[in-house]
Amino acid sequence: MKNKFLLKRLEGIAKRYEELQKEISKPEIVQDIKKYQKLNKELKELSEIYETYKLYQKYEREYEEAKELLRSGDEDIKALAEEEVRRLQEKIEETENKLKELMIPKDPDESKNIILEIRAGAGGEEAALFAADLFRMYQKYAEERGWKITVLSANRTGLGGFKEVIALVEGKDVYSRLKYESGVHRVQRIPVTESGGRIHTSTVTVAVLPEAGEEDIQINPQDLKIETFRASGAGGQYVNTTETAVRITHIPTGITVSCQEERSQYQNRQKAMKILYARLKDYYNRLKEEEIARERREQVGTGERSEKIRTYNFPQNRVTDHRINLTLYKLPEILEGNLDEIIDALRTAEIEEKIKEMEKAL
Repeated sequence: MKNKFLLKRLEGIAKRYEELQKEISKPEIVQDIKKYQKLNKELKELSEIYETYKLYQKYEREYEEAKELLRSGDEDIKALAEEEVRRLQEKIEETENKLKELMIPKDPDESKNIILEIRAGAGGEEAALFAADLFRMYQKYAEERGWKITVLSANRTGLGGFKEVIALVEGKDVYSRLKYESGVHRVQRIPVTESGGRIHTSTVTVAVLPEAGEEDIQINPQDLKIETFRASGAGGQYVNTTETAVRITHIPTGITVSCQEERSQYQNRQKAMKILYARLKDYYNRLKEEEIARERREQVGTGERSEKIRTYNFPQNRVTDHRINLTLYKLPEILEGNLDEIIDALRTAEIEEKIKEMEKAL
């Protein structure tokens, strides 16, 4: 392992784990319920790192043994050794990456569902159309991973775009994968509305908020202003003669949420509250981060919403993620939801950055 700091930390964890195994089996510890539970909890917390580190050491030993066999004069043995060296190199890299990930303190929101908010920015109708393209991209990605995606609120345009679309995405590790999508997405292409064939640059803003509820945020009902109105379709025409749409304003913060997707006022209110809880949690988290002078844009992957994170260039079939200088000439595939290559690269960069921060802190 090249990272000496990480190796030293892993050796320390392995030593502590083995000490705990001996300690917890002592009769006086077994009889002390509180002490036993405390040590057992620590043992469980370290077990995955310990087992993965032991596996890493095993692959390292086997790798060195396979390299020795490369010196053999027997061509058959040498060929088998070459194949084994390649296999073990992959295993070592894979296990090292897992160890790095395990060493990073867990984000309490990692396993949460998300509220995904996509808004058209600069570029008028073209920005709205690209907002629809991005929403479809995330729908495809969610489908591939077996996630459920539910539209909570949408403001459609006449040409099939979105001025704004808000959705709940539910499934395993949704936030840990999609948190990297927060920020400004820029598109460069010839819009369908352009008669002269000129390339335009438009923007769409994406916000990824971990789902929140009463356990995360306390809302005083007296702090809410709830209004109802008639739902309208694209272009402003009314599609409902009763006031089923709901607008909720959180008076202390001024955060306002509107929802008109459902035909019942109750359902729209429930959806609007889901969005409000997530926005309030995000709002208060931001205040807390400012207090401790930690800006999100300094962290790879968290994605300030004002930051341009990615460019989709249609003429060159190119997608560039500016945070890690990654360029892929796979634009159609990416818009079809093949996002793992980008997300995995961002995840790796974030882990490396956090390990550096851990080094600096010591």
